[in-house]
Formats: sequence, C-alpha cells, structure tokens
Amino acid sequence: MTRPRVYLDHNATMPLRPEARAAMAAAMDVCGNPSSVHAEGRAAKALIETARAQVAEAVGALDADIVFTSGATEAAALALAGRGLHGAAIEHDAVGAWVDDSLPVDAHGQVTVTDPARSTLQLANSETGILQALPRGLAVSDMTQAIGKIPVAFSWSGVDMALISAHKFGGPKGVGALILRRGLDVDPRIKGGGQEMGRRSGTENILGIAGMGAAIAAAMRDLEAGVWERVAEIRNILEITLSSDASSTIFVGKEAERLPNTSCIVTPGWKGETQVMQMDLAGVAISAGSACSSGKVRASRVLRAMGLDETAAASAIRVSLGPETREDDVLRFAEAWTKARQRVLAKAG
Repeated sequence: MTRPRVYLDHNATMPLRPEARAAMAAAMDVCGNPSSVHAEGRAAKALIETARAQVAEAVGALDADIVFTSGATEAAALALAGRGLHGAAIEHDAVGAWVDDSLPVDAHGQVTVTDPARSTLQLANSETGILQALPRGLAVSDMTQAIGKIPVAFSWSGVDMALISAHKFGGPKGVGALILRRGLDVDPRIKGGGQEMGRRSGTENILGIAGMGAAIAAAMRDLEAGVWERVAEIRNILEITLSSDASSTIFVGKEAERLPNTSCIVTPGWKGETQVMQMDLAGVAISAGSACSSGKVRASRVLRAMGLDETAAASAIRVSLGPETREDDVLRFAEAWTKARQRVLAKAG
C-alpha cells in the first residue's frame, strides 16, 4: 500500500483552506460585474467589500486602505517602482527587483536600517523564518510570510505600506494586497477603469478575493486558538531529532526569533536540490529555498548575505510546517532524511 505524501513546504504555498474553497464556490454563482450599478453588480461588489473588511480586520488596517492585486509581486511593484529605496540581500526577489542591496545583514540575519523612510524591510524571511524588528516610519515591508503565522497589527507598526499574498495563509494563488497607511496613496501602474479606488484598474478577481477574505479570517481563528504554538513544538521536535544524528548540520536562525513553522537546515557539501529530489522520491515535499528561485541551481543569496560560504549556502533546505502537520509527518521526514544522509556519507567515505 502506497503511503500518503507528506507536505512540508507551506512557505511556498499553503493548501487551500476549506473556508476559502467554499467562499470561491459561492462566488461562482454571482454573475455581475462589480463595477455595474444594477443588483447583480452590487452583489459582486459586496463580495469584494466583505473580503476587504476581512483582510483589514485581520491585519489591523482600515477597509479603504486595502488594495487588491494579483499577488505580493504586483503589490511590490505598485509600492516600490521608481522610488529608489534601500533594501537588503535577504529580501524576496519580488522586492529585490526594485531596491538596492545596501542595507547590512549580520550573521544572525538581522538588518540595520538607518533611514527608514527610504528603506524596505521584510517582517519574516521565507527561507530562514527569521523575524525583523520593523523601525517606525519604514517605507515598505513585505509581510507575506508573517500574516497568519504570528500576530501582526499594521496600524501599530508605523510602516507606510505592506505586501501580502493569499496563498501563503491558505487562500488561492494569484491574489494579494497592498496595505496603505491612512492618508497615503500610490500612483497606479495598471490604468484603465479606475477600480480599487483608482489605485489598480481592471475588473477584480472576485473568486480569488472572496477566497482570500475567507482564508485570512480562518487563519486568524487558528492564530487565536494557539495552532501555531503547537506547530512550533513539532518543528522543535524535528530539529532535536535531526541534530541527534547529524552534528555537522546547521539550523540557521535557531537562536533568533523566527516563524513558528520554519526550519532552514544546512549540511555543508550535500547540495540542497539533491536533498529535495531525494525527499521527493521518499514521498516528502520540501524546498531548497524560496519557491520562486528554488528551481535555479545556485547558492542561497539570503544565506550568503548572512556570511555562509558558497558551499554551505548551496547545501540548504527549507522545511516549513502548517496547521495540519503532525508529529508523525516530521518524524517520517527525519527518518528519510537521515537514511539519505547516511548513503551520502557512505559514498563519500
């Protein structure tokens, strides 16, 4: 009998939540264009505004300050294009494409920001899970990995703009949002009919937006119920299990404040993409870094920025857990990973 696969790549994308699936199915029956003023159009518009209120409540913002986009990548372009902001080499490529890498990163993954109004800084790193203390007056923060996993209050953060993406907390892919500080506005990059209060034109993705709203509401319920505290306990069991058999393995960020579900594991000399393929054959899904760059054979620039050498930075894997992850899941991964490591050592020896 074939054993079910184990999914440990939640930072790449979380499985679609049942609440999101139900909201999207219901939205399929709403035929109106949300820009139309008739009853059908108003019904479609109501779905969007309900989701906007759900997102605003979850992140601690006002409804009018939520701009729906096709994802965090588009939100990054809307917030960052042409501004010449400073960033760090640990930022996601969607942010790094618009900023320089001038902000220094220390060996613990912490970034020093001297000019917040001219800088961008992520709240949580997708590869290591390491959290940053956001300075007040920060221009932009990528909060994509943090939303739904740790408490976030945008209005208290002192940040001007933030980026989020639905599929990172159990919503559908292809929808996200830019969050704005009250009174702040942006110039649209997509022009046309003036949807999203003139900030992002184009008929809204009603299905995706409805799913995003339902998913973030469910994610907040999980957070309040302490689900991620249990996830952190399982993650810690995994790291203890692996470290007992692999003294040369490094758990990046283990001593830092980090996301409760993320483990960045470095075994120098054992290439990350090789480990990913070996685990895939064993029925376990993990990654070798950010999902947007894991298909490219290269050392992690996040780990290089933290001071790891080329060999170590190319030997990293990311194991990221979710609300449904069980202790048996991580122990199955640990067993498969340890056996694969022993084979590698035997060949090398």
